[in-house]
Order: sequence, then structure tokens, then C-alpha cells
Amino acid sequence: MTVMPRYDFYGPIHKGLRLGLSRLMLRLGSQDFTDSVSAAALLADLRAQLALSAAHLEHEETHLHKALDARLPGAARTLEDQHRGHQTRFAQLARLMAALEAAPVAEHPAHGHGLYLAFSAFVAEDFHHMHEEEAVTGPILHRLFADEELQAIEMTIIASLTPDENIAYMRLMLPAMTPAERAGLLSGMKAGAPAEAFAAVIELAAKPSLPARDFDRLAGELGIAA
Repeated sequence: MTVMPRYDFYGPIHKGLRLGLSRLMLRLGSQDFTDSVSAAALLADLRAQLALSAAHLEHEETHLHKALDARLPGAARTLEDQHRGHQTRFAQLARLMAALEAAPVAEHPAHGHGLYLAFSAFVAEDFHHMHEEEAVTGPILHRLFADEELQAIEMTIIASLTPDENIAYMRLMLPAMTPAERAGLLSGMKAGAPAEAFAAVIELAAKPSLPARDFDRLAGELGIAA
């Protein structure tokens, strides 16, 4: 008997967030903080990633956790406690970035190392949190909600995004997914989203973020021009 896979609420976005955080971890660890131009670009990218991570927490709390607590009161309490810890980390990282920018250039390497360590701690905590959501909360969602209900919750999140936010998340998610996952996600978008929204994801997210070979394969599966 074939068991059909359930709707994966957490997987795609978490893959994207893990990719974005891992890339920044590598960059922070190898950055020459006496190079003011490249360091400024790195801090801008770090702020952008943390904004996406913070918005993701807000989306979960606003749309998913309320629905979860309505079905099973208190089920989201641990997750929201972990979110509060993330908010504390975001504030700490913002202070460290501001201190680095305000310091003399000779002190930038020391400040950069402190930022790297603090970011490493945040990434470790966030990876643990995302694992708990997928391994513990995911099965609870499958017990309490039909796939159509989970998809509807996700659609409310997507509808709340600005076009720029949607593209930013897609740029992380698409290269982090398997070819089959990418094709499945974008096939659904091609069928159900406005044509201009689908075209924007292809041109602004898929093409820039995927290696040429992967994009060519995706284009063939979607029946679009490479």
C-alpha cells in the first residue's frame, strides 16, 4: 500500500532560511573587516537576511500558531518562547553591527569576530528550532489539519507578502530545494497564480539563483523558455 506524503508546511521555507543563514555564516567567518566596502555589503546582506527571518516568525505567529492553538490550546507555547529568544538575538546582532560600524577601522576585526560568534549562536538556536517545528510540530499539524487547511494557511501568508518579500524568499528557497520540489512548487504557481507573478518569480528568483543546468531542467519541466 502506497502512503501518500502529507503537505509539507515547514520544509520549503526552512530549506531556504537554512541556506541563507549558512551562506552568511561562511561569509562572516572569512570576511576581512578592514575592507570597509566589502564589510558594508556583508552587513547589508546580514540585515536583509535577519529581516526575512524575523518576518518569518511573525508570519508563523499570526497565521499558523493562532490556528494551532485554536485546535490544541497551548500547542504553540514552546515555539513562541523560542521566537522570543530569537527576538533577543536579533536585538543583540543589531547592536553588534552598529558597534562595528561606529568603531575605528583598526578595531573592526575584533568587532567582526564578536559578531560572527553571536551570529553562530543564533544560527545554532534557529536550526534547532526549525528541526523541532518539522520533527515535532509537523506531525501535530498533520493530525489536526487536513492538507487543504494547511495549504490555505500558507496561502494567507503568501498573500500577506509584498512582491519584493516574495522574490527574496524565493531566491533562497528555490536553490535549496530538490529539482522535483522546485518543479512541483512552480508548476502549482504557474497553474494558480497570476501570469505576471509567475513570470516575476522566474525572471527575478529562479534565473538568478539557479545554476544554468538546473534552470534549464526546470524550464523544460515547466514548459517555458530557458
